[in-house]
Amino acid sequence: MWRSDGPVETGTGHGVSWARQGGVLFAVVEVPEAVALRGADETTLQAAGRVAYEKVFALAASQGIPHLWRVWNFLADINRETDGLERYRQFNQGRQHAFMAAGRAVRGAVPAASALGLAGGPVSVAFLAGFQPLLAIENPRQISAYDYPPEYGPASPTFSRAGLVRLDRQAVLFISGTASIVGHATLHTGDAARQCHESLDNIEALLARAAEISPDAGFGLSELTYRVYVRHPGDYAQVCDVLRSRVGAVAPAIFLQADVCRSELLLEVEAVGFREARP
Repeated sequence: MWRSDGPVETGTGHGVSWARQGGVLFAVVEVPEAVALRGADETTLQAAGRVAYEKVFALAASQGIPHLWRVWNFLADINRETDGLERYRQFNQGRQHAFMAAGRAVRGAVPAASALGLAGGPVSVAFLAGFQPLLAIENPRQISAYDYPPEYGPASPTFSRAGLVRLDRQAVLFISGTASIVGHATLHTGDAARQCHESLDNIEALLARAAEISPDAGFGLSELTYRVYVRHPGDYAQVCDVLRSRVGAVAPAIFLQADVCRSELLLEVEAVGFREARP
């Protein structure tokens, strides 16, 4: 949700719902796997992911809004294997195909993003886009997701670790879904508390890198708003305790149950920061 003094335009149709105010567009695109038209070498999930992003790019183009800032991807059974490949890896193939077909970069200048698993439902892609370009930011503790080695699937995930946008009088820092990964390896398997600490260590490293790149991005952990996805409800209390101990009890945080993009990951943390932009 964002607030504005100006009028808001809205529209729906063909699995797309959108709202726009000035140069900011928010939309949700839903594509049921059963109705996605498959190419010759595609699975139904690859096709649904590709079609969802084709709709994303078509809507952005029709609105004259060129820059994709932040994306949230949701798909059922994200860690289950079908057609010989984990479903998240199939989705990455469809997403990357759509980016390339649209002439968009698949590494470097790519949006911040998260990908979560649901119990059921269509492939769903929610996104924010705007007139201003996104300054992509990578984490020095991690290999960029788009440079992951082939062991993580035939197509790398298409997202940046964070991104900074300057609006008229405001700087917005989007931090992608961040987990207990250093380099490209998962750490602390089976230990939700330690995974939460490692995730926050990664966010701190991102904040430090962002501050080096731009004076508008000098955020501390306590200045962000958080969304935390927890795989198992039984881990909620200890994850909440770790988050509060690291970021402070007053930092806004929402906790949701969801599967995460690797089966050994027990949680993922995303965040956003807002501040007045410097002249």
